[in-house]
Amino acid sequence: MQTDILIIGAGVVGCALARDLSRYTAGITVLEAAADVAEGASKANSGIVHAGFDAHAGSVKAHYNVRGAEMYPSYCAELGVPYRQNGALVLAFSPEDRSTIEALYRQGLDNGVKGLRILERDEILTLEPLTNAQVVCALLAETSGLVSPYELTFALADHAAVNGVQFQLDTPVTAVRREDSGWTVATPRGEWHCRILINCAGASSAWIHNQMTGREEHHIVNRRGQYWILDHASPLPFRHTMFQCPTKMGKGVLVAPTVHGNVLLGPTAEDIDDPLDTATTAQGLDDVLQACRLTWPQVNVRTAVTNFSGIRAHEEKGDFIIGAVQGCKHAYETVGVESPGLTSAPAIAAELSALIAAAEELAKKDSWVQAKPLPKPFNEMTPQEQAAACAQDPLNGRLICRCEVVTEAEIRRAIRRPVGARSIDGVKRRTRAGMGRCQGGFCAPRVAEILSEELQLPMTQLTKNGGDSLLVTSTLVQAMKEAQTK
Repeated sequence: MQTDILIIGAGVVGCALARDLSRYTAGITVLEAAADVAEGASKANSGIVHAGFDAHAGSVKAHYNVRGAEMYPSYCAELGVPYRQNGALVLAFSPEDRSTIEALYRQGLDNGVKGLRILERDEILTLEPLTNAQVVCALLAETSGLVSPYELTFALADHAAVNGVQFQLDTPVTAVRREDSGWTVATPRGEWHCRILINCAGASSAWIHNQMTGREEHHIVNRRGQYWILDHASPLPFRHTMFQCPTKMGKGVLVAPTVHGNVLLGPTAEDIDDPLDTATTAQGLDDVLQACRLTWPQVNVRTAVTNFSGIRAHEEKGDFIIGAVQGCKHAYETVGVESPGLTSAPAIAAELSALIAAAEELAKKDSWVQAKPLPKPFNEMTPQEQAAACAQDPLNGRLICRCEVVTEAEIRRAIRRPVGARSIDGVKRRTRAGMGRCQGGFCAPRVAEILSEELQLPMTQLTKNGGDSLLVTSTLVQAMKEAQTK
């Protein structure tokens, strides 16, 4: 199989880059090992648009973080993705913490971050009354925001696909080798040949780099973070994203609202061997709670709806590695893109696509289809808007997910998107059906029926999240026949 540009990895960076490169006249294919886009760190992170004070001055992270944060309001508005600029507070509880806060403030100014201020105890408790009264001071970052990371990735993938990008899911890369005419990439589904190869493989990015260069130069540390999510039916305790002082392992445990009104608690920071080990553990989740009590002494997880974990691809040198691969023609990479990778993605894509286009002499297309924002979610409509939506499409009158108020029309539309849902979790993350209090206990069977109809697949071939996660192993008739033969 042949393509001009091959991108390995369909996370937020890979999809943002594919979308920006789709402005040029080139055949573009994205290979993704998982059954959907956004299956790695892009679906399992805090969803925070970081202001940029935490990245070391002069680092690659600092450059892309600050520029990316500035791009987010217009970027999300263009794509129709939920975004909220709620601000963040980094809390100090000791004289040593105050020194850290003052250093972060100076570093933020050096990085060009706007809207930074150091607040004292009384002003903090006025802004956020449920904060631990032992707080000493805090750094306020007004430009910090919230986004839905997987919804952003889906929107980028859809926009790229509308402009001609091909997505090959369930296609893990097993080997990479240089050829006279470019690159050959081996997968279980055959070999791909391309002139330009771009590595956006997340936790596998160092391995891909080492395959490309033929020597081991980069090393990824798999850093797992575990989280709690609380039901949005409960009032939000805080308006701002509430951080504690960062450590060498990361930005620390936070208490944060989400764009959909849930409360997020976490993450831990655990270095592990397996990049696919996204298990949650009793110890890890308890560690999150104990840490959160410093910020929010009244924290209570009786309204928890789920837990999850994600893997951060921490490159051992501690910075992003972005750009052309040294010593390899027609090869580019994004290695070690951990936090603030989500924030940085728009800026990484803009700059790297421009670099590639100039170096590879790519011509701009005569026409490029603008993004078409998704319709307003049914659960955010006024009663009058809901009535009009039902009149326009009667399937909006069929409520499939009661917890999140998701209609049949929305579920079918999610499956029919350019890079649409192919599993229960694919529908969940595109529509929120199954993200509520019952976690799909009510709506999952009906979602499965709709998937079966839309994809023209038997129920026995549907999965929760791809791979071997089958929902149904056989029909009742088959089970009875098997029982009779025993």
